[in-house]
Amino acid sequence: MYAFSLADLGAELPSAVRLQRLVQALREHFHCGAVGLLRLEDDSLRPVAAAGLVHEALGRRFLVAQHPRLAAIMAAREPTWFEPDSRLPDPYDGLLEDHAGEPLPVHDCMGISLYVEGQLWGALTLDAMHAGTFDEAARRELQSFALLVEAAVRMTRLEQENRGLRQARSDVQGINLAEEDSDILGHSQVIRQLLGELDIVADSELPVLLLGETGVGKELFARRLHAHSRRRNKPLVQVNCAALPESLAESELFGHVKGAFSGATADRRGRFEAANGGTLFLDEVGELPLSLQAKLLRTLQNGEIQRLGEDKPRHVDVRIIAATNRNLPDGIRDGHFRADLYHRLSVYPVPIPPLRERDNDVLLLAGHFLELNRARLGLRSVRLSPAAERALLAYSWPGNVRELEHVISRAALKLLSRGANRTEILTLEPELLDLDSAPAQSRDSESAEQMPAVGLRPLRDSVDDCQRQAIQQALAATGNNWANAARLLDLDPSNLHKLARRLRMK
Repeated sequence: MYAFSLADLGAELPSAVRLQRLVQALREHFHCGAVGLLRLEDDSLRPVAAAGLVHEALGRRFLVAQHPRLAAIMAAREPTWFEPDSRLPDPYDGLLEDHAGEPLPVHDCMGISLYVEGQLWGALTLDAMHAGTFDEAARRELQSFALLVEAAVRMTRLEQENRGLRQARSDVQGINLAEEDSDILGHSQVIRQLLGELDIVADSELPVLLLGETGVGKELFARRLHAHSRRRNKPLVQVNCAALPESLAESELFGHVKGAFSGATADRRGRFEAANGGTLFLDEVGELPLSLQAKLLRTLQNGEIQRLGEDKPRHVDVRIIAATNRNLPDGIRDGHFRADLYHRLSVYPVPIPPLRERDNDVLLLAGHFLELNRARLGLRSVRLSPAAERALLAYSWPGNVRELEHVISRAALKLLSRGANRTEILTLEPELLDLDSAPAQSRDSESAEQMPAVGLRPLRDSVDDCQRQAIQQALAATGNNWANAARLLDLDPSNLHKLARRLRMK
């Protein structure tokens, strides 16, 4: 294997590129169908580089206890080889590019566990479609090449530590490869650039405002910011501002003392005190009531909070990460959000790209959700057909990653409900996904462009009118009882009051 050498270890390459080159070179050298490099995370193996596997495989997590071949490889220090007619199930059934959706025929399979600095790191697996490909000499070679793979992994770790030193982190020894990958799956250029930007801003103390559509995973990005910050050994406390009842919101954030209000039977610290020394994540911050916005601004300005019913202020040291799917400048214009608070929160605004702008990441994420459902439903294997992959890539994903998760879970359940056998390799076809086709969407867009725009109003105004009408009808039907109207509209009463105030109905 000379396509990848020791010189490549020292080359200035992104770690993902270096590892991908390595597995491709191994595939060519051993004349095999697929090579996978998997790292151990808790009790699962996650592919970090692969050659010859379908794209969605990189989103999978293989629970070692559920895959006897992987368990055997991880249990030995020497190369492990499986007889071509071995009856042990192969974790890559249906996932090889040349045999997508099919059980692997009789084939050669071998692998070796990998150790970095004396610790079990992961595994290298090789599959060949022709029995006898991996002879005794090939197995001895694998032992030697494992040292090169381990060196490449160590180089990746060293680069991370050097990057940590440049960022002047006090606890650089705690940095490891798992942190770089975190739980955010994506190989697209836009995601890589975003993660690089987040890793730099994470080391600062600046407030960050995450902006993005519903379902893009803003919470995951907030967690990554905290995990890469100097505060990562301190608490990360999350507050869903949209779910805070207005009557209890101040107590939730700032705490209260015994007797501060009816039902306050003991002193209680709020979310700010719980996050002291760490990070407070204010999700859906655009939903905060105006009265609470003023108190939040005061805390951000002077670092002090005051429990309800207590005169003495308390100092807190908290970094703020906020997130919203709203256009806050519009809220400022309409009088629903304070301009001074917005400027305090948006010192460093970070737009999170929607799924439709992330290229093939949709397939990688789909693979992750397929593996979750495979384990949850007790399936041998479940994958996407090529037509289903094309349908996922063509869809616009208005609900983003959350919608993709629901689509995959629903499709797997539908397949089972139609009599699919759990012991076979199951394939999801486009009709199970219930997605609109891209050509139909394009035709709709073209038709819309040809229609005259006479009499059209901004969409938000039309939506507001529709909501006002629904609320008025519910109030009329319940004799102006707001609680009963909320039940009729399937809303939380506090959220109905917030909506009515935004619509200027109160």
